[in-house]
Amino acid sequence: MSDLAVSPTRTAVPPKVLRRSAAARKARYSTIKMWVGALCTGVVVVPVALARVLPLPDPVHGVLRETSLPPLSPGHLLGTDPNGRDLLSRILHGGQTSLLIGLLAILLSGLIGIVAGAAAGYFGGWVDTVISRLLEAQMSLPLLLMLLLVVALFGPSILVITLVIAVAQWPEPARLTRALVLVEREKPYVAAARVLGLGRLRIIARHIIPNILSQTLVVVLLLLAQAVLLESALSFLGAGVQRPYPTWGGIISDGRELFVTGAWWLVTIPGVAIALLVLGVNLLGDGLRDRVRRAKAVTS
Repeated sequence: MSDLAVSPTRTAVPPKVLRRSAAARKARYSTIKMWVGALCTGVVVVPVALARVLPLPDPVHGVLRETSLPPLSPGHLLGTDPNGRDLLSRILHGGQTSLLIGLLAILLSGLIGIVAGAAAGYFGGWVDTVISRLLEAQMSLPLLLMLLLVVALFGPSILVITLVIAVAQWPEPARLTRALVLVEREKPYVAAARVLGLGRLRIIARHIIPNILSQTLVVVLLLLAQAVLLESALSFLGAGVQRPYPTWGGIISDGRELFVTGAWWLVTIPGVAIALLVLGVNLLGDGLRDRVRRAKAVTS
């Protein structure tokens, strides 16, 4: 019997071979994406979060004798704008407005999308038909034009912009939630919950949604980059939070005419902040999505 036994050390795959496997390469790649994404996001988010406690000049009122100073000027690390306002202070305080709108928008759109998608996927029938038609109608509209129209009708306040962006973004988490719920509702644990007499709303809230929440939240996180871009686009076009309060899109809009005359920092530096945040959020979300998929594949 001992001759037929196979030694585990002989049959085990060597660690060197495991490190070269496709699964290991994907795991390392997703880890790198998460670290790079977290670094890019942190470089922008941490200073923005600390803007009110840092010793920064007033972002709204400037000094006229210090107009259009270039970066690395005394007392102004990133220079000033044509009104003598410190650009670093305006970028950090403007980032608070942009991120606040983006975070509130994705929280609201995620809530609407998860509830609507779960209802459509679980109940089916006319509920699924109505929600699916709403999704199709929403996605067929030109996004930016719709946002501009609504903001023009109701005014460019933070509340209106947040609601408009949330309504514009809810189809993506709703579509994913619907697809995941269609799969989950056929699993044995849902049938067991029905046999035990649990109500449909209780099954959705306590059993189905917790099982799909990790996958859905990754998509909601990815919407943050889109929400910040939409808010910046609205501010750039003059339909965002009104001046003199700074936003990233508004800062770029104020400096676009002076860009060709040599004041490149007024457009380039806030543009780099937006690009870093969008890149970081996308990389972080992609890495988390890969992790969640692997975890689901292992448990299923």
